[in-house]
Amino acid sequence: MNAKRDNNDDPENKGSDHVIPSPGMFARMRAYFLTGVLVSAPLAITFGIAWWFIEFVDSKVIPLIPAHYNPESYLPVGYEEYGIPGFGLLVIIVFITVVGWFTTNFAGRALIKLYERILGRIPAVRSIYGAVKQILETVLANQSNAFRQAVLLEYPRRGMWAIGFITGETTGEVQNLTEDKVINIFLPTTPNPTSGFLLFVPKRDVVILDMTVEEAIKMVMSGGIVTPPDRRPEAERNQPKVSAKTYEDVDTLREKENVPILVSRDIPARTENSDPQAKDGKTPEDA
Repeated sequence: MNAKRDNNDDPENKGSDHVIPSPGMFARMRAYFLTGVLVSAPLAITFGIAWWFIEFVDSKVIPLIPAHYNPESYLPVGYEEYGIPGFGLLVIIVFITVVGWFTTNFAGRALIKLYERILGRIPAVRSIYGAVKQILETVLANQSNAFRQAVLLEYPRRGMWAIGFITGETTGEVQNLTEDKVINIFLPTTPNPTSGFLLFVPKRDVVILDMTVEEAIKMVMSGGIVTPPDRRPEAERNQPKVSAKTYEDVDTLREKENVPILVSRDIPARTENSDPQAKDGKTPEDA
């Protein structure tokens, strides 16, 4: 009696396995393709945006340059249409640098005061110019700590955490009205970190993160997909710094006859069946 022959054990059929690619080969090709996308896409997008920005600046600046000062006018015949990429951007950088140098002397400061006085008399322009100037001075000043520290804070409620950025220490009326020392926290949104909320948070409720501002922004923009590694020592990683203790260490907002009341942490929560006067074994009748 002849046993049924298994085609998988036939040496003649083993060679046919190489004709049709196996699923493992497709999986590897797919992995290689995705890896190539991850490597080449950021590079291509970066160069594309940079090239678009350079061409945009050149198209706005080069037409303003007189022909006898424009080096593109001296290119060999047939190369004028190619131009000099980045020449307009270079002109802008030199111009801004010269303006900065000019404003450091007496004549430059006097000119700034003059046009600021003129702009200050125009209602709409005055508000826009003042706001833009204050923001730029805060961000670009060497002594500023704006967006230089990423923090962790509980938001929008206890037990939920969000990443924010310190923009400075709170001063003025807001600080004087609060009992605790508070700081300004900018809470960005995902995936657009340029919009967000301004929060005044007690300094003791803020946890400073070891990750850089750039890493925190990437984490916010990616929705948590891009997560930076924890660079703290191994001993610190196993010791959490914070925990949510909503009903243990903080005052609790409770409802009583549809009116919210604040129950102090020093007073235990009162249940419906408990009577505070009966704790000593006495009732109102005994009193």
